[in-house]
Amino acid sequence: MKLYFSIFLALLSSVVVVFIMLPIAATIGLQFQDSEAFASALSDEAVWKSILLTYYAALLSTLIAVVFGTPLAYILARYSFPGRSFVEGIVDVPVVIPHTVAGIALLVVFGSNGLIGKFSPVKFVDALPGIVVAMLFVSVPLYINAAKEGFASIDVRLEHVARTLGSSPPRVFFTISLPLAIRHMAAGSIMAWARAISEFGAVVVIAYYPMIAPTLIYERYLSSGLSAARPVAVILILLSLLVFVVLRVLVRGGDVSESES
Repeated sequence: MKLYFSIFLALLSSVVVVFIMLPIAATIGLQFQDSEAFASALSDEAVWKSILLTYYAALLSTLIAVVFGTPLAYILARYSFPGRSFVEGIVDVPVVIPHTVAGIALLVVFGSNGLIGKFSPVKFVDALPGIVVAMLFVSVPLYINAAKEGFASIDVRLEHVARTLGSSPPRVFFTISLPLAIRHMAAGSIMAWARAISEFGAVVVIAYYPMIAPTLIYERYLSSGLSAARPVAVILILLSLLVFVVLRVLVRGGDVSESES
């Protein structure tokens, strides 16, 4: 009976795996049949500029999410206060609203005549800061929820013991809570970074230029068709897959070494 149930689970699981893998594998396989177009895209300076800009902006948004999201995640994991559910709901809002709506909302705040953009010396529209805030808006919930789960998984008695021994709250946070939650935070950072790289809808509303990779792919698809957009898409897929796998291996490798020690 156990064997049949395992086979049943494997069959259901394989549907999801194939559903995800098939479009990616087909896209890469078809592109490798047209090696000339792929080589042309690899030597295209505009392609690499857009990809590097994408990774750079995603890295900036992830760093901001870590700096400002970690305290919020700790508060949500450790403290009960009026309105906590409301705050958690606010954190999750970017996940559920359409991304073009997110871009419009950001434009209302950071646009040239926006609530902040009107007075800010920093230009957001069609500029790197606009790309970063758009990526941050859609990706920060992933980091906060992962970090919150990490802090919540820590036995609160460890923190209480440290405080009874004379450690201050900041010292307890930085020497006990933060190190114990670091794996969840790292996983959340990877997911936030990956989500930022994939963002298109919010970015294109507030900052069509300079072009990140998803915008460049979209423009080439509209102007020249699938054959022009696919090589860039394949390059982005392969690079993102490589980086994502390496980061996952590093995080899981740390988990394995900790468990063995």
